[in-house]
Amino acid sequence: SEMIDSTALQIRKQSGLKTILFPGSSEMISRNADAIFFMSLLNSRNTKFLMGYQVASSRFVKRLGIETISMGYIVFEPGMTVGEVGEANLVGRDDTNLAASYVAAAELLGMRLVYLEAGSGAPQHIPPDTIRAVKKEASIPVIVGGGIRTPEAARSVTDAGADIVVTGTVAERAVSVVESLSPIVEAVKGIAKR
Repeated sequence: SEMIDSTALQIRKQSGLKTILFPGSSEMISRNADAIFFMSLLNSRNTKFLMGYQVASSRFVKRLGIETISMGYIVFEPGMTVGEVGEANLVGRDDTNLAASYVAAAELLGMRLVYLEAGSGAPQHIPPDTIRAVKKEASIPVIVGGGIRTPEAARSVTDAGADIVVTGTVAERAVSVVESLSPIVEAVKGIAKR
């Protein structure tokens, strides 16, 4: 869309950083991005989220020539809006066996990343024990998001094994993104890579 194109271009110009799209639909794609998370909502009951939207946008994405980063997206309790809209069979917060099995499946399907999502605005993040169990199974990077609003929460999920931490609601609601995110970034700096 024109708005996505304009936003991606402005982010690149203002920050000088590479931009990766996290599309909410097959219309949220831009030639001005450097890459796109080409994801599958692995625990959805609706085939549109498993593979339908990917099929619908695949040829367009190929023609754009932007890098695709395949990602398994797994929604955990409470799931919030993404769990409802994505028609997810939510993974229990403490169901380490099912969580690790989803990650193993994502890896065997050739996905380059896996994203563990509690849902935007979730009251709590995914428990550290669940993240540790997933990380033990995974040889691909693990992203954790949902319910991470404080430096302590970010540190907790990073200590448990998260390679990337997403703090969407904090950034979305911030008057100053830099002021809001700086303490969170500082909390996870220097944590040894696993």
